[in-house]
Amino acid sequence: MSALLELQSVSQRYGDKAVVNDMSFTLQQGEIACLLGSSGCGKTTVLRCIAGFEPLAGGEIQLAGRRIASVASSVPAHLRQIGMVFQDYALFPHLNVQENVGFGLGKLGRSEREARVMAVLDVVGLAAYAQAFPHELSGGQQQRVALARALAPKPQLLLLDEPFSNLDVDLRERLSREVREILKSQGTTAILVTHDQHEAFAMADKVGVMHQGRLQQWAPPYELYHEPASRYVADFIGQGAFVPGKVTGPRCVTLELGEYCSAVPRQFADGDEVDVLLRPDDVVHDDASPVTAKVLGKVFRGSEFLYTLQLDSGQQVLAQVPSHHNHAIGEPIGIRLELDHLIAFRRQPA
Repeated sequence: MSALLELQSVSQRYGDKAVVNDMSFTLQQGEIACLLGSSGCGKTTVLRCIAGFEPLAGGEIQLAGRRIASVASSVPAHLRQIGMVFQDYALFPHLNVQENVGFGLGKLGRSEREARVMAVLDVVGLAAYAQAFPHELSGGQQQRVALARALAPKPQLLLLDEPFSNLDVDLRERLSREVREILKSQGTTAILVTHDQHEAFAMADKVGVMHQGRLQQWAPPYELYHEPASRYVADFIGQGAFVPGKVTGPRCVTLELGEYCSAVPRQFADGDEVDVLLRPDDVVHDDASPVTAKVLGKVFRGSEFLYTLQLDSGQQVLAQVPSHHNHAIGEPIGIRLELDHLIAFRRQPA
């Protein structure tokens, strides 16, 4: 199956500064992807290159088998059949919801345009607000109007630039799930840009982690979390702590917490010193365990605590513990490892 969107060695520069370096990935029809990274990593620039707002300094972009951007040529943004939802919604304050959504449908006849507008407003759950003005809507409703306006022309690809950043945390999480359901129901192919991992994981089939203009890994969220391709991705995604260990055979790693035996990555040999990433869900509270750690800190999350624990060596780890186990700061508790996925990297010098 050929990809709907394909980036081949795409680069972009501002003067002498490289903002995007040799970036390649593909996106299939109906997939939702996310470019995830900290501020200044180049993720929004990639989106703007795809949209046609930025020229390429290298590589090319293809959409549905058609080259839409290269160093030598570029299809104008309005001819790319790409929709975009901006961070600030960009709604026209003097137009009502129906007029905002229908703004890009000027080539349709009046009845056809009205039918399409009401169809997409129904999809986003705002048909009852067709005559309302943007200032009369909540932030979440304004975002859905912006989404409806982008979907109305039936774009081949939809781009979303930090679309939930102006909303509070609870609304952001709920709306990200709702938008995913809307896009999936319409079979829409989309790329989201965000710095929020929860948002990326809630929405995306594929996530691309970016750092300093380069794509570090392009994979499903589960794979990013459990099989990070680099130490940077391992450190960036989720929470955890690296602890020193030694490879003690083709299947085993010995840590301060004991020996863990499973499939050790092939790049390691017996005796290699490694850093093993322990996630909070890898460290299990167990009163029967002979291994103990001291509680240094805790964060109450309702159904669970996130404990910061100190091992005998002084090494710190995190543990996710059901909230029925409310331990005091300074108290020792029994712990054991439950590692289903070994994430290890060659030991970095201190």
